[in-house]
Amino acid sequence: MARPGFGTDGVRGVANVELTTELASGLGRAAARVLGATAFVVGRDTRQSGTMLQAALSAGMASGGADVVDLGVLPTAGVAFMAERRGVPAAMVSASHNPYFDNGIKFFDAAGLKLPPDVEAEVEAALDLPARTARRASAARVGTLRSDPGAVGDYRRHLADSLDGRTLDGLHVVVDCANGAASAVAPEVLADLGAVVDPLFAEPDGTNINDACGSTQPQRLAEEVVARGADLGLALDGDADRLVAVDHTGALLDGDVLLAIFAIDLETRGELAGDAVVVTVMTNLGFRLAMARRGISVRETPVGDRQVLAALDEAGLALGGEQSGHIVFRKRATTGDGVLTGLLLADAVVRTGLPLAELAAGLVERVPQVLVNVAVPEPGRLAQADGVWKAVAEVEAELGDRGRVLLRASGTEPLVRVMVEAPTPEVAAEAAGRLSRVVEASLTGG
Repeated sequence: MARPGFGTDGVRGVANVELTTELASGLGRAAARVLGATAFVVGRDTRQSGTMLQAALSAGMASGGADVVDLGVLPTAGVAFMAERRGVPAAMVSASHNPYFDNGIKFFDAAGLKLPPDVEAEVEAALDLPARTARRASAARVGTLRSDPGAVGDYRRHLADSLDGRTLDGLHVVVDCANGAASAVAPEVLADLGAVVDPLFAEPDGTNINDACGSTQPQRLAEEVVARGADLGLALDGDADRLVAVDHTGALLDGDVLLAIFAIDLETRGELAGDAVVVTVMTNLGFRLAMARRGISVRETPVGDRQVLAALDEAGLALGGEQSGHIVFRKRATTGDGVLTGLLLADAVVRTGLPLAELAAGLVERVPQVLVNVAVPEPGRLAQADGVWKAVAEVEAELGDRGRVLLRASGTEPLVRVMVEAPTPEVAAEAAGRLSRVVEASLTGG
């Protein structure tokens, strides 16, 4: 079986099959060597394989001469925050929204930023150094391992500070923690700020992370918000770096709608740097039209919050995000932070005195969009699949300027994602289905 490499968000694979303890240890040693680090902070989500892989990763870092601080279960953004605060690189053991049997490892530099692709390539190359060379390079020092039980509290205080002294008094929130890394963070920080909080899916057992819950499956959350008469609902994913929301009627608000709310709120308050927002190619055309009506420019990047962050920093902008609910508030975080996003959304509701449904009403008139995930063994072959791109050209010619097509190989799963926007749902569904069949036939031989 091929060794998993770095994708759009770290290294991922089936735990103990593709992502083994040997690979985790090697990655730890390689990261210590390439980054020249003498210390790391490391956290994890709630998967049953997390402690095993974190132990192996940490052992590899220590064998590379680095001291390692175990942050325990903490959202990805919390790990990045601790890296920036302490000025040391970090690693997060998580497969985000994937099922429990998958796991992953992603690295951050000492500024709390995800490693750029060229540095990830160096880490991957260092895995293949001869064992004798690697041992000789790290023989001068053996790192230590210790834990920091106070990291969760530090992160919670950082989140609370984002409201600049304001509270959420009287707001009734249902929060779906996806049985993941935010289970011991999100409900507590919301309650600390004065909200009435009903936690949902906040009892992780190692195998129930993202299981019929969280940001990718928010149906139960919507039902509970309506049943409990709550003001809004917040749905996180396994490592809490993304968020979708539900208004009091049970209507779902994805990342496009949330980003539009935040962009307009910041623009109204004179805090939207450059009067611009950064999005990815997956963002619905309706979002772009909504921003145009407000005179807010939109800058587009490939998929991935790392790409969004790079574009923000390059232009000195403040806000960017993805349809999936990764939203980056650059003045407050170094990566997508679902808990922070939820707090700032709740704050907007309290500050404006308007229900979430009213803040979102008519904001993004969504162009019908259909997304189909096609399972294929080697998504990377998409670029050379001439038959697929011929079919794409035909669909694009049919749609003209009334829609668009996007195909991309997933960087985290064995999938090709087919997205079509069109004037009607029926046209979008037909085109997406047609392209999906071509992808499957071309890349699987079916």
